[in-house]
Amino acid sequence: METRKNGPDARKTLLTLLFYVFSTLIVALWLLPILIAVFTSLKSMDEIMGSSKMWTPPKVLHWENFTRVWNKVGMSAYVLNTFLITVPSVVGALLVSSLSGFALAFYRFRLNKAVLVLFIAGMLIPFQMLMIPVFRLSDALSLRDTRPGVILFHIAFQLGFCTFFLRNFMRTIPFSLVEAPRIDGASEWTIYRKIIMPLSISSLAALGVLEFTWIWNDLLWSLVLIQSDSLKPVTLGLANMQGEFVSYYNMTAAGSIIAAIAPLGVFLLFQRYFISGLTVGAEKG
Repeated sequence: METRKNGPDARKTLLTLLFYVFSTLIVALWLLPILIAVFTSLKSMDEIMGSSKMWTPPKVLHWENFTRVWNKVGMSAYVLNTFLITVPSVVGALLVSSLSGFALAFYRFRLNKAVLVLFIAGMLIPFQMLMIPVFRLSDALSLRDTRPGVILFHIAFQLGFCTFFLRNFMRTIPFSLVEAPRIDGASEWTIYRKIIMPLSISSLAALGVLEFTWIWNDLLWSLVLIQSDSLKPVTLGLANMQGEFVSYYNMTAAGSIIAAIAPLGVFLLFQRYFISGLTVGAEKG
């Protein structure tokens, strides 16, 4: 009897051990390119060209690669431009989508499902198909090569996913929390601002992290809508470095690491909201 009891326990322990070993290998493989980029950014060009082993640590740490990229290459201006584009885009997308999600979750009207399907359908259109129409529309509205133009298009293109995400979350909020204030005479704006929004903080934070990462790393719309060097975000700055500093691998790696710091910092800052915000609302549509 004791052998029979120990058999399933030993098998469970072995499976758990294999799971952790396999997971550790996957994480190590995923981190390997990042580690190589860090090592490359701290090496001199002589050391890089003198060895074919990119994964070896640098013999001498060249921190001046980061200062050179930040000051001389213009990464500081690219990072500032990206913040000036990303932050208003995220705030605008969350504000507009929270209003549309509130309407689709708590208003009962005949075309409710049709409007939701319209938002979802917009998510399914490949962005590459819209490059020429977006370029022509922005040119006709005098929004091309302007920061507000990029911000407005980011808000428009992220609105479908954000609305779908927040609508599903708000559907999990009991309808009585909206119905009771309505009976007491509260306005819809008061219900939205004082009841729904405080209850949606975790979901908004999780969605904000995703949107910040996506917009920060966007290259397509910045490439289509921006030509002036003074307005280029960090992704276009890195693309320029590929042309100007094509043989300076340490400069390119240093610039890539600088570009990744902000999304990583935002994720670490809001990570406690991230998983809870993504899972809430998954069972109810």
